[in-house]
Amino acid sequence: MNDTECPFSIFARWYDAARQCGLREPAAMALATADAAGQPSLRMVLLKSHGPDGFVFYTNLESRKGGELVANPKAALCFHWMPLERQVRIQGRVEKVSDEEADAYFASRPRDSQIGAWASDQSRPMKGMRDLEKNVALMAVRFHVGHIPRPDHWSGFRVVPHLIEFWQAKPFRLHERTLYTRTGDDGDWQVTRLFP
Repeated sequence: MNDTECPFSIFARWYDAARQCGLREPAAMALATADAAGQPSLRMVLLKSHGPDGFVFYTNLESRKGGELVANPKAALCFHWMPLERQVRIQGRVEKVSDEEADAYFASRPRDSQIGAWASDQSRPMKGMRDLEKNVALMAVRFHVGHIPRPDHWSGFRVVPHLIEFWQAKPFRLHERTLYTRTGDDGDWQVTRLFP
């Protein structure tokens, strides 16, 4: 890493390395949100796209994370690629993706995943697995063949970072830790080396 390289370029290079090193799910990232009262919540989600505009994932908007992101549109992400001994932490504001972007991604999903988006009342109580199985069966009948539209309650969020931190393990605990902090809307970043 050099101090003049764009953090999105570094992330893209590291992410490609993670995808090529044999990890089962290199797109897995921890997503931290907080509710309106500031109570934090953490779970794993999958990165679906990334670039200078931010880091995108999809979910049920009526889920706990969906509600928290609407009430408090800030989030943190953490990638940990153990085989590469690398970690990336990201913090930023959150915005919904456009309907067109959500429609395009939903259309690319496997049919079972599309039906699942309709069938799951994500984050709500259920009596047992039979409830979910029944909903899946009902949706499979409803959308028997042909196009399955994206549900109104399902979309994506983009984390637009103001902070990206890269951590690389080194021998003798001389780990490399580099913090990129956005300094304005023009895309400039301040680079700070941190003690590990």
